[in-house]
Formats: sequence, C-alpha cells, structure tokens
Amino acid sequence: MRNEQETSGLVLRAAPSRGLAGEVEVPGDKSVSHRAVMLGALAIGTTRVSGLLEAADVLRTVQAMAALGARLERHSAQDGSGAGVWHIDGVGVRGWRQPEEAIDFGNSGTGVRLTAGLVATTPVKVIFTGDESLSKRPMTRIVEPLGRFGARIDTAPGGTLPMRISGAAEPVPVEYELPVPSAQVKSAVLLAGLATPGTTTVIEPVASRDHTERMLKAFGADIAEEVDEQGVRRIHVTGMKELSAQEIVVPGDPSSAAFPLAAAILCADSRVLVQNVLLNPTRTGLIETLHEMGAEIRILNPRQSGGEIVGDLLAETSGLRGITVPGGRAPSMIDEYPILAVLAAFAQGTTRMEGLAELRVKECDRLAVTAQALAACGVTVRTGEDWLEVDGSGGKAVPGGAVIDSHHDHRIAMSFLVLGLAAQQPVTVRGAEMIATSFPGFTQLMRSLGADITEAAGAA
Repeated sequence: MRNEQETSGLVLRAAPSRGLAGEVEVPGDKSVSHRAVMLGALAIGTTRVSGLLEAADVLRTVQAMAALGARLERHSAQDGSGAGVWHIDGVGVRGWRQPEEAIDFGNSGTGVRLTAGLVATTPVKVIFTGDESLSKRPMTRIVEPLGRFGARIDTAPGGTLPMRISGAAEPVPVEYELPVPSAQVKSAVLLAGLATPGTTTVIEPVASRDHTERMLKAFGADIAEEVDEQGVRRIHVTGMKELSAQEIVVPGDPSSAAFPLAAAILCADSRVLVQNVLLNPTRTGLIETLHEMGAEIRILNPRQSGGEIVGDLLAETSGLRGITVPGGRAPSMIDEYPILAVLAAFAQGTTRMEGLAELRVKECDRLAVTAQALAACGVTVRTGEDWLEVDGSGGKAVPGGAVIDSHHDHRIAMSFLVLGLAAQQPVTVRGAEMIATSFPGFTQLMRSLGADITEAAGAA
C-alpha cells in the first residue's frame, strides 16, 4: 500500500465486513490543533503541543506560522512511540514579519480564515492561496468584518482565493454580530482583536464551536463572555495583552471518531472503543442524534484535560430508527452530516436533516454530493436548499456497488467507504488521497478493526 499522504489519485475499495472489534485512538482534533499552532506562534515563550494532528491541513498552518516569523520544531516524544511533540516559539502581539512569498493553505479553510484574522491587525502584506477545492470556497464572510478593523482585503472575482491582505497599521476595535453561526468567522474576528487596542466584541445569536475562546483563556488572553436570557452570547476580547506559552495536549477528533464508530454500528457483530475523544459540548451533536436514533453508543470515563472535556466512546452494532434532526443542532455536528446520512440509509423509516445550508460551501457542495452518492448506492433521498431526507432500508444492507468521486472532500471519501463496509456490494471511492487532510492512517486504523478496505486496481 502506498502512504495516503504521498499518493495522488488514490482509489480505495470497501467491501462488506462484519465483526469489527478493537480499541483505537483517532488523530488529534483538527480544530484544536489549528488553534494550538496559531496561539503558540503568537505567545511569548515556548509552547509545547503533544497529540497534534499531523495531517495536511494542520501542517499548512504550521508552514504559515513559520512564514510569518514563528519558530516551530517537531521533536519525538520521550516514550519511544514516535509521536511528535511540537515546540513553538512565538513572536508576540503585532510581531508577525512580512512573508517572502504567498502562503499556500492547500485545502485548509480553517487555516486560511483564522490566519486572516491574525494578520488583519498587524501592518504586513500577505497573499493567501489554496488548492483547487479551497479556491472555490467563499472568503467574503471574513472580508467584511476584518475590513472594519482597518485591514484592506482583496479577493479574486466571486470572493475567493487568492486573497491579498494589507493589515491595519492602526486597527480599531469592532463589535460584530454573526449573521449565521460560524466558528471560523467568530474566531477570525476574535483573533484580529488580540492586536487591536480596546475591546472587540462578537455577538453570537446561535452558539458555534468555542475552541478559540477556551484556548484564548488558556493562553492568558483578556477575554470574557456573557449570555442573555435569549441565549445570545457576547464575547469580548481586549487587545494588546501578550499571551503566555502553554503546554497543550490535543484530544482525539470527534469528527474523525465518527467513522469507526459508525462502522461498528452498521457492521454485524461489531464492538469498537475509541479512546481519548474530545467531548466539547459544541461538538457532540452526532452523539446526541445517534442516541435518539437508538444507537448503542456510550460515553465512558469522561474527564477534563486542558480546559476541554474528553472521554472514551464505545459503539456496538445497533438497529437505528429515522428521526428529524433539528436545524439548531447543525453547528454542533456540521462536519458529521455525510456520515450521519450514511447511517440514516440503514435506519427504519425516514431521517430528515435540517439547517444544512453551510454544507454547500464546504470542500465541495457536501449536501448535493452526499445525496448524489447515496442515490448511486441505491438509497432514496430528497433534498432542498438546506435539508436532506434519507429513506432507510429498515436495517437491511443497502445495494452499494457504486464508484464514488470524493470531489476533493475527505469526509465524503471516508463516509462512503464506511457505507461500503455494510452494503450488499463493495463501494469504490476515487480521490481518496484527500483523507490525509484530516485523518492520516485512516485505512490502517479501519483495517486493524477488521474492515475490508483495499487499494483498487488501476489507481492513478
């Protein structure tokens, strides 16, 4: 087998499997990893990060922080495991240097949008680029709020990459109300506020991932929040305070854990434990949904680590029932809808998922691609502008047998490989190299549990 991170045009085939079993750990959480690298690059002193997700997206952020003047080095853990411990020497508030060339973020939407916030209030000029997929994703959602600080931001026609930013020499604080729930936009504004005199406020009518707020507190930022009677959050960050280096342990990514857990639920006679998973309340929408659908999934040994809740997740083969997933839950599971749709294909009755407009501006139009791929596998689906309905098979294996294009989307690739493990016929996924952006070693981990996933003949 070729390494997923080194292969282009990788084609994988998942065949019906049963009896998946084992205890595994998934790679570090991607959201936490990005933020640990960024705040470490800004803080005074040496930040040490263990458990970092060493996948393509996060490594692009590492390269970006180095281009902006931070020093980042990977050391081997002393336990002989080969795991990495990253030492990051930060530059201090407003300490970014002028990069020598454009910064390429590959496929990383989180990396490019959050870094835009970091540089928008420092007097540097930067150009951000990305791969074919990222270059189609909208950047206008951050251009407007960051422009209020005094930054000048120009994008390609249509509001996409490449993006040119001239950071504000004398930034002014802003108050910004999020028009739609978005942890990336919220984070970009809060990070811009770090280098801005005065207090910047983000108003969040609907809660989104709060990793930025938690980590800013850990690094010593002057940040506070309040919640009114309607549940509206107001998050305040007062700028020009130096951050202090920290020791960060990154827990396992719940979005990655979803795939082995889903496989255990769908494949007969299976029982899988995924250890040390992030259980931040803004990320547990899938677990809540699976409980409502009747899945046998339990949280074991919940505990605190680095300001975050972590625990172990045990999943067993389960019969599922269709439900309506409310739109208000979408921010807490936005990346898990493709795999949820796969699970719904095996349920009793119809599952309706609402509030999915954000899926249309991910690595691909995930809503459309998920529906098309399910239909290709013999599943009946219906879609609207922001909703998806999946008619379940009543617990029977769906036909499968399709060849699915990942559309440069790692989560589409992994979701339909999981479907292939429980279908009547194998499912083949083209463009599976994209899995490396978030889950290097996915194939090896799934095989260790007993999954029949192989490289298809003719991969090129």
